[in-house]
Amino acid sequence: MGAGLAQCSAAARELFAEADRTTGLPLARVCFEGPQERLTDTAFAQPGVVAVSLSAAAALSERLAADGLSLTPSLCAGHSVGELAALVFSGAVTPTQGLQLVAVRGRLIAEASAMVDGTMAAVLGLDEAPLSEVCSVASRESGETVQVANLNAPGQIVISGHRKAVARAGELAIEAGARRIVELDVSGPFHSVYMQPASDGFRVPVAEASVVSPEIPLVLNTSAGISSDPEEIRRELVVQVTSPVRWSNSVKCMVDAGCTVFVELGPGQVLGGLIKRIARDVMILNVEDEGSLNSTAGKLAEVLGR
Repeated sequence: MGAGLAQCSAAARELFAEADRTTGLPLARVCFEGPQERLTDTAFAQPGVVAVSLSAAAALSERLAADGLSLTPSLCAGHSVGELAALVFSGAVTPTQGLQLVAVRGRLIAEASAMVDGTMAAVLGLDEAPLSEVCSVASRESGETVQVANLNAPGQIVISGHRKAVARAGELAIEAGARRIVELDVSGPFHSVYMQPASDGFRVPVAEASVVSPEIPLVLNTSAGISSDPEEIRRELVVQVTSPVRWSNSVKCMVDAGCTVFVELGPGQVLGGLIKRIARDVMILNVEDEGSLNSTAGKLAEVLGR
């Protein structure tokens, strides 16, 4: 992922070089070449996703600047680890600090994940309230913990926890009316109580980071509210590790604030698909390679009046 951006954009290449220097990891090589098992290792995956997302943002800004245009969004948001990329893009932290933080976050989450037999599963067709009750019952019955982790879109909620508890919650969710349960290919129970050691370990690096009021306000994962307060952003970074990602409400917040064009920056188009399920009438663009960069730059030029 990201190889096409690096080939066509000097700004993207410099971002990848900065990511390698800052993290001390061969992120560019692993992102571009694999192997897949290393790229999906949490310690690589999290800084890798942020590096690709920031390189996409850099490439788009570079392309628009060449046409005499600038990209100044009304709001920024990122899903889970993507919130670190949004934090950098908003101007709340420098790219170097954002990459340092995500490298630490990835390592801490990998360590916490290794301590538990955990997993995550997508539950399709069941709302938050009944699914939360399902998780409570499954936790009591299994003696382990499972909880709501990602509220992605109407009818799609991800649960996270101990493998035994997640399996039981899946059975109970089907009994409660869920259409389908899909276990996710992840290396740990992210956004669950089992990530508390990672959250605790992340507290000091976040406290030591220089977080300023962002130029572009952020929509926070845990509250789905808009913030430009550095201290609130610090708290968010720590508690987000163990808390649900309220993505559906975050998108609704942005739509209610008047956002009509969404640009997904980074690998894949998962968020764009979720956004389309939440807000059908908005325009969704993405940047992940040279083709999507060219297409999105052209459409934004039209939107911006060119």
